Amino acid sequence: MAHIIVTGNEKGGSGKSTTAMHVATALARMGHRVGAMDLDIRQRSFGRYVENRRAFLTREGLDLPTPDYRALPPPGTEGIDRHFAAAVEELSAEAGFIVIDCPGSHTRLAQMAHAMADSLVTPLNDSFIDFDLLARIDPMTNKVLGPSIYAEMVWQARQTRAEAGLKPIDWLVLRNRLGTQQMHNKRRVGEALKVLAKRIGFRVAPGFSERVIFRELFPRGLTLLDLRDLGTESLSMSNIAARQELRDLIAALDLPGVKVDF
Repeated sequence: MAHIIVTGNEKGGSGKSTTAMHVATALARMGHRVGAMDLDIRQRSFGRYVENRRAFLTREGLDLPTPDYRALPPPGTEGIDRHFAAAVEELSAEAGFIVIDCPGSHTRLAQMAHAMADSLVTPLNDSFIDFDLLARIDPMTNKVLGPSIYAEMVWQARQTRAEAGLKPIDWLVLRNRLGTQQMHNKRRVGEALKVLAKRIGFRVAPGFSERVIFRELFPRGLTLLDLRDLGTESLSMSNIAARQELRDLIAALDLPGVKVDF
């Protein structure tokens, strides 16, 4: 069976689709067969990212490693959960990894994907606004009062996997958009995450910094690892630093049979 990697949270704008695309493409470039699915069947940011890549490579006559993307039927299709399960089963027979990007909302498909996840990646903008995704806190003391609705959904997914005799979900929370400003607030968020990580069971790792390059890559379907293959792109210090962030992310995922070699 394929190792399933799910990018999920219930807030938009945290970088889920960017993370999903870079993880999927990095694995493909390292020689792994990678399936890809987007469960946000309205916005389809991850799906459009892959489609942009295919179109760009065809137009430029390039052959770069690309995940095998399977689209779901349009919204409102009867039995869409069965379509999803069938697509995952088909991809599992062909790929070593499947990357599934969830919508920024609670849906039946998202519930199913979380229960399937061997690895769960939750990008989190580094602020207490997004920290609320994981837990409720006391506004005066920043003390963790209890898990959020999303954390409870992850707990339910873990219970489902345990009942099925599957391995526990390895949950990785990424601190995205870490900046150099507001160091005091960054430290407070970090301390709160450490407390919560022990309480509800996830690991914390640095994610991607805020960079213009990510917005520039999407229309062509490219990732940080593709820039050198184009021949016309010079890597700035920012791009080199971003590649290192991607290396650190793949290493932090600690995926079976994966050796970071880019």
